[in-house]
Amino acid sequence: MSKQTKLTYREALRAALRDALAADERVFLMGEDVGKYGGAFGVSLGLVEEFGTERVRDTPLSESAFTGMGIGAAIAGLRPIVEIMTVNFSMLALDQILNNAATLRHMSNGQLSVPLVIRMTTGAGRQLAAQHSHSLEGWYAHIPGIRVLAPATLRDARAMLAPALADPDPVIIFEHGSLYNLAGELDGGEGPVDLTSAAVRRSGTDVTLITYGGSLPKTLAAADLLAADGIEAEVIDLRSLRPLDDATIMASVARTHRAVVVDEAWRTGSLAAEITARITEQAFYELDAPVGRVCSAEVPIPYAGHLEEAALPQAAGIAAAAREAVGGHG
Repeated sequence: MSKQTKLTYREALRAALRDALAADERVFLMGEDVGKYGGAFGVSLGLVEEFGTERVRDTPLSESAFTGMGIGAAIAGLRPIVEIMTVNFSMLALDQILNNAATLRHMSNGQLSVPLVIRMTTGAGRQLAAQHSHSLEGWYAHIPGIRVLAPATLRDARAMLAPALADPDPVIIFEHGSLYNLAGELDGGEGPVDLTSAAVRRSGTDVTLITYGGSLPKTLAAADLLAADGIEAEVIDLRSLRPLDDATIMASVARTHRAVVVDEAWRTGSLAAEITARITEQAFYELDAPVGRVCSAEVPIPYAGHLEEAALPQAAGIAAAAREAVGGHG
């Protein structure tokens, strides 16, 4: 019988890093303050003492430089894990990610692989102001040549890293900052997860709520609110943002005939817009109501706590959109 362990999302990520470093000497972690400081969000705390400064490397404050180093190391046969402090800072490395990591396999006719994993914190809700709080996962999900993951549960945080490191192409893992303190029980006997499939986190018959990452707890809370009104919502956790698991989404819509997409990114040009378009293309005749979207307000994320809360999707707003889909249409 496998042992149940109580830990946080942060600790689950750390355990995954520890296992990866111990299992394969080609694996190393690098980024700003990942060593003695333990990472900006404490994920790598203690790892430099276990594995040394060659395997857990502090870098200068230059996202373009150390991401480029990771790409070069991956091409040379190593398995680098690059930590970028926040998704906003990743814009400084976008040239390396888009023009090098994502394209080299194709431009070399398959002769070069870039088995690189990039981890970064995303999302708001912690009063860190606009330059540390945006959700730009949809930008990366737009790029061919990379895999984009958004672990929202302890199990995914613990188990997604190993198959990501085994992928011959670059993988970006988005860790929502509001999840780091999430605590729960984790079955130590569970193996790697499938990186291509969405997960049904709650079954329902009346409306499908589609989300990912830090919005999953809010969406599950919204489903509880709806259940009190007699509305049974099915909650889909996308888990993989590129590629999207269309089959799971469409199967759910075929059961419920209504859908609401919850996405902390801005509404315009969002991942929510892409999912809405796919549902319209693939499951239009299953729909009994227009697809709803709950996204962040189209402003830079505010610093003030009450304004930040107002700008972000919240459980009450998600429930209201679901009620409109269910009650306002046939």
